[in-house]
Amino acid sequence: MPAKTATAAAAIDDARSIAAMRVFDAPREIVFELWSDSKHLANWWGPRGFTITTEKFEFKPGGAWRFVMHGPDGRDYQNHIIYREIVRPDHIAYSHVTGPNFEAIATFVERSGKTEVTMRMTFESAELRDRVAKEFGAIEGLHQTLDRLAEAVAYSDDAFEISRTFDAPRSLVWKAWTEPDRMAQWFGPKGVKVFHSKNDARPGGVYHYGMQSPDGNKMWGKWVYREISEPQRLVFVSSFSDEKAGIGRHPMAPDWPRETLSTILFDEKNGQTTVTVKWVPINATETERRAFRDAKASMRGGWSGTFDQLEHYLTEVQR
Repeated sequence: MPAKTATAAAAIDDARSIAAMRVFDAPREIVFELWSDSKHLANWWGPRGFTITTEKFEFKPGGAWRFVMHGPDGRDYQNHIIYREIVRPDHIAYSHVTGPNFEAIATFVERSGKTEVTMRMTFESAELRDRVAKEFGAIEGLHQTLDRLAEAVAYSDDAFEISRTFDAPRSLVWKAWTEPDRMAQWFGPKGVKVFHSKNDARPGGVYHYGMQSPDGNKMWGKWVYREISEPQRLVFVSSFSDEKAGIGRHPMAPDWPRETLSTILFDEKNGQTTVTVKWVPINATETERRAFRDAKASMRGGWSGTFDQLEHYLTEVQR
C-alpha cells in the first residue's frame, strides 16, 4: 500500500490549540494499531532526527506512557503521558503532564478505505500555545511527525525487510554506511564494482554512486536523506539515477518503482551490531507495487550478497 496522503496544514487552530489533519491510504485499524504499541511508536513518534526510548507503556485508560525523546542535538527530553480515553479504532485522548502541559486527542475516521487522522493539542492558555509554537517549533514538528507516520503506514503492507548481525561495533558499521570511501568498498551486489561514491550525509543531502557490473555495464543510483540519527537510524529515498544525479528507471525492469523508501536500523549488543533494512515503494502505481512484491525473493538474494560483502569488509578492517 503506498504512502499517499492528503494534508491539511498543521496550524494554530483556535485560541489555545494547534491541530493537523491528514488522510492515510490504509484502513483505520492499521493506522490505529501504529499508535497502540510502543514498538510501533518508536518508529515514527516525534519530528525527524528524534528517537525515543520507552520506559513504561500502558495503553489503557489511566495508563502511563513514559519515554525519553533524544534530540539530534544530543539533548534528552523527558515525557510523561496519561491516557484519558481510548476507543478503538475511533479516538485516543491523553494528557501530556510534563512541561509544556497540554491535552491531546487523535481521531480516526474511515474514508472509503482510507483513514483521516486529526490531531489536536490544547494548551492551558493562548500564551503557552504561542510560546510552544515559537520556541519548540510545534507546528513544523507536528508536520514531520505525521510524515513519519505516513512512512510507518507504508511499511505496514508492501515492505521488504532483512537483517544481519555483524561481529563489529556499531560505530564502525555506521561509518561503513555513511563514509563514501568505505561505502565504495562493499556496497552493491556481489561482483559489482563501485567507481563513483559521493556522499552528503545530512537531511536533504544526497549519496550519489555509480556501479559497474562484471560485463562492463554501468549503473547509477542515488539516495536522498530524510533522517539521520547517528548511530541508530538512516532514512532515505532511493532511486536509479544518471551521471547528473537525476531520477531514472531501472535499466532492466521498467515497472520497478521510480522511488523507494529505505530505513536502516543499527542495534548494538555485546559488541555486535544488527543491521535491519526496511524497504518499501513510495509514490508508486499498482503496477510498480506489484513488481516490488513479486521481486522480494530476488531482493533477499541481492541483499544477502551485499551483506556478505559488508561482512567481509568489516572483517578485513578489524584485522
